[in-house]
Amino acid sequence: MLDATLAPKAAPPVYVSDAARPNRRAAALQDLATGLRRWRLPAALARLDIRNRYRGSVLGPFWLTISTAVMVIGLGLLYSSLFKLTLADYLPFIAVSLIVWNMVSQTIGDACTSLTSAEGIIRQMPLPYSVHVLRTVFRNALVTAHSLPLVLVIFLATGTVPGPEALLLLPGLALVTVNAFFISLFLGMLCARFRDIAPIVGSVMQLAFFMSPVLWKPELLGENAVWLPLNPFYALMETVRGPLVEGGVPAVIWLSAIAYTLLAGAVALAFFVRFRGRIAFWV
Repeated sequence: MLDATLAPKAAPPVYVSDAARPNRRAAALQDLATGLRRWRLPAALARLDIRNRYRGSVLGPFWLTISTAVMVIGLGLLYSSLFKLTLADYLPFIAVSLIVWNMVSQTIGDACTSLTSAEGIIRQMPLPYSVHVLRTVFRNALVTAHSLPLVLVIFLATGTVPGPEALLLLPGLALVTVNAFFISLFLGMLCARFRDIAPIVGSVMQLAFFMSPVLWKPELLGENAVWLPLNPFYALMETVRGPLVEGGVPAVIWLSAIAYTLLAGAVALAFFVRFRGRIAFWV
């Protein structure tokens, strides 16, 4: 007879789910952790989305680069005259502004369908919901990357040479990416439940484009420029644009961007913990 102390012990369960008392927080955190560990899957799906979107096209996503270049040159010539600015000073500003804004606005637009567009996968495969959110973020990051050579061309043409503060571009991009993930997670759930939210988001983004310093410089507001950090679009955009064309970013902008990131994360995670179990029924 075997000694009871030598008998193999059953391994404790990793996760226990009780339908009467569901552990929503553990399930949500497990979903996020699994999705981040499988980042190669959403990256591959994002590349597939881009390939399918531009199937049969000769230039593919570089059409967006060409259209952005035309906008930069056209708007640069127009608004530099309206604002009485030199073209060499204004072109780098508007080039970086338009590229960053296009990334932000396109990500927010796609965020509204980040979950509903994956309806077939959600209903058939037990993939983490965060995979579909990362797919949206990666897809827009890859599309934006095709426009980055335009910035280099504009800088060479105007003789703009960023200083060592350009390294602050990296934490700025990190903040924008983290915000893109949280916004995609939140809007993906909200628009899956209420399909009328997507048109409202589109209208808000149109208003935000004109209310944010994308085409115009912040100093044109004069004394009222001190209120600009209250605009989350400006704060996040400035963490990327400032190190490249404005010689750095004030501390108040970094604090505002970090505060907006924490707020977006708190709201998105709170909604994800509470309503994650209903997403499959909403889509």
